[in-house]
Amino acid sequence: MGEVHAASWGAAYGPLFSAEVAQEGVASRLSRWHARLADGEGLVMLGFVGERAMAMSWSGPSAARSGFAEIHSFYTHPDGWGTGVSVALMEATLQRLAADGFSRVHLWTLRDTPQSRRFYTKCGFLETGATQTRDFGDGNPLPQVEYELVREGSA
Repeated sequence: MGEVHAASWGAAYGPLFSAEVAQEGVASRLSRWHARLADGEGLVMLGFVGERAMAMSWSGPSAARSGFAEIHSFYTHPDGWGTGVSVALMEATLQRLAADGFSRVHLWTLRDTPQSRRFYTKCGFLETGATQTRDFGDGNPLPQVEYELVREGSA
C-alpha cells in the first residue's frame, strides 16, 4: 500500500511542492498505512498487474455528504499507468461500494492535476462545481475540486 501511494503521490503531486515537503510527503505515505490497516478503517482495495500491487483505493461512508461514499485515496504506481489496472480497480471499488449500499460516491482531487481529473471523468465522475483548499503541511493551501458519481436508479 505504502509503496504504491508514495510512488504515485511523489510523481503526481511532488512537483507542486518544495523538494523538502515532497520528500516528507513521500516518507509519510510509505508508513501511514500500517496503522490505518490495523484500525480496519474503511474499505481498502488493491489492484495488481501480475503479482505486483500497482493501484490502491481507500473509501468509506462520507462524513460530509449523507448517503454518499467517499473515495479518500485512489493512487496508481507510475509503473502501472496505462496498464488498465486503475480502471479495473475503480470498477471493483465502485461495485463493492454499491454492494455496501452506496450508489452515490464523491471524491476530491487537486485542481491542477489534469491526469487524475481525466481519469475520474473517464470513470464516469462529474465535477460538482464545489471547491476547497487543502494544506499538505507547507502552509500553502492548494485548490481541490469535487467529483461525484451517481448511478442510475439512485436517489
